Amino acid sequence: MIPNGYLMFEDENFIESSVAKLNALRKSGQFCDVRLQVCGHEMLAHRAVLACCSPYLFEIFNSDSDSHGISHVKFDDLNPDAVEVLLNYAYTAQLKADKELVKDVYSAAKKLKMERVKQVCGDYLLSKMDIQSCICYRNFASCMGDSRLLNKIDGYIQEHLLQISEQEEFLKLPRLKLEVMLEDNVGLPSNGKLYTKVINWVQRSIWENGDSLEDLMEEVQTLYYSADHKLLDGNLLDGQAEVYGSDDDHIQFVQKKPPRENDHKQISSSSSGSLSPSATVQSPKHEWKIIASEKTSSNTYLCLAVLDGVLCVIFLHGRNSPQSSPTSTPRLLKSLSFELQPNDVIEKPMSPMQYARSGLGTAELNGKLIAAGGYNREECLRTVECYDPQKDAWTFIAPMRTPRARFQMALTTCICGEMYEPEIDDWTPVPELRTNRCNAGVCALNGKLYIVGGSDPYGQKGLKNCDVFDPLTKSWTSCAPLNVRRHQSAVCELGGYLYIIGGAESWNCLSSVERYNPENNTWTLIAPMNMARRGAGVAVHDGKLFVGGGFDGSHAVSCVEMYDPAKNEWKMMGNMTTPRSNAGITTVANTIYAVGGFDGNEFLNTIEVYNPESNEWTLCSAVHRTHTASVF
Repeated sequence: MIPNGYLMFEDENFIESSVAKLNALRKSGQFCDVRLQVCGHEMLAHRAVLACCSPYLFEIFNSDSDSHGISHVKFDDLNPDAVEVLLNYAYTAQLKADKELVKDVYSAAKKLKMERVKQVCGDYLLSKMDIQSCICYRNFASCMGDSRLLNKIDGYIQEHLLQISEQEEFLKLPRLKLEVMLEDNVGLPSNGKLYTKVINWVQRSIWENGDSLEDLMEEVQTLYYSADHKLLDGNLLDGQAEVYGSDDDHIQFVQKKPPRENDHKQISSSSSGSLSPSATVQSPKHEWKIIASEKTSSNTYLCLAVLDGVLCVIFLHGRNSPQSSPTSTPRLLKSLSFELQPNDVIEKPMSPMQYARSGLGTAELNGKLIAAGGYNREECLRTVECYDPQKDAWTFIAPMRTPRARFQMALTTCICGEMYEPEIDDWTPVPELRTNRCNAGVCALNGKLYIVGGSDPYGQKGLKNCDVFDPLTKSWTSCAPLNVRRHQSAVCELGGYLYIIGGAESWNCLSSVERYNPENNTWTLIAPMNMARRGAGVAVHDGKLFVGGGFDGSHAVSCVEMYDPAKNEWKMMGNMTTPRSNAGITTVANTIYAVGGFDGNEFLNTIEVYNPESNEWTLCSAVHRTHTASVF
């Protein structure tokens, strides 16, 4: 049509065709008037195109005195592949990047002030975020100064703090450990008020006392929470604190009398947490922020915070002075007496470990259960406890030389990195592997120690590696690789074969199972489990494998499966009494025990036992009485 005498025509393919031709000209270097130098890589482009999509480059080109020559722009801090992605976007309006490159594309877009690309990359990262990766993503968002991204990530952390606190990246964070003594009849305030006071105390320690944040994190800090709601330094109570209990890992203090406000006017603070007017304090240069906090028990709190610009964990334990509690022997309100007949059975709860542990190593040694290392929200542990089923009692044996978590022990009593010698009650080093790895499986087979699977030191990429250690030659050799990359797998020996069960690859839980034949050095995939899981435990009983607990990708589980090698079949068995992720499961004196772990909310110090006759798990042990006794 020609309305009003004018020719009107719209070519729907023109823009697309022109864009494609422009990009082709760029790639062939024709008519290009911009030369980008990115970490030694040279890229040609057209000034007008880049100026339209990058305000940063527009400013450079606009101020270029030689507007008719070739512009040279140099970047020494950008990934050349990421810049190439942005150039393609500038010419085609299509943003295509491998998932491993998205962060670098974001960084380059930030430099070039390409806000739309930044937003798209940020939204992509949020879509891929889970409990394992959120700490890493938050560190990236903080480094980029992206408040929108930070707020969304912090919201996610607030909803999933307890699950996140079990993950590797969380456990690597620096942590401030506070032991808070409470005056008589005084309880800790709510989370918000409590951590406001904690931040205020940290600020005073740094700005007034000259302490560094690193110094405060080196050891447990003893504080005092008084009846007038002041959080004070325990070491300021000259002569008014004494040690009432001590061991190798923990010291507890008792306050003989509470401090008074007029004794410490220089550090007084208001209930709102603001500094006193007399304090000569410089304005903070970095961020101070509570991201998320949880009350994990009656007087224990966990918090993820930013202190002076540092992302860290605050673990706080409130403890009442023993003098607040009755010291006399409690009077029995009612005396009970009854008789037990011969062979009567009494069930009583089995004694818990001294420490709650997840990701611990367990093994049977001389008819006793060894529980080593692991972690809780407070720290990674090196202590080792020994359980005697006959006495239903836990005792400490020599601690490991290095704190360890998410490792496994083999029946040769050898740990990856350390070996326990019961004759001298000490640990000795084992030669290091040729490649670093974590979350690997450990198993003894034919007198040798096998290290199977695992992940890279950052916990991001599963490995197929299999190595064997010969105690006689004290040397490592390589075996055939796995069929599937996997870490956090359960590993054990049965019938002269080595089994690796479940685990994860890039945090995707696996149900697949592989069996290793040492005679021909081959791994074979066998029947998969009914449920995909990582961080499960495994024990051998009556010629069969029992795999229990673990994490299915969304929560800790209590279900147990049994593998019959004769039938190559898995069968669901009775559930454990408690969901347990990264628990220790082992057989002692032909009895299967499950120890510790994480139930999705709490780190556990409990132990339970499996009864194959009833196909049930119980937290109790059966005590047989063969004579008459009275109980009061």
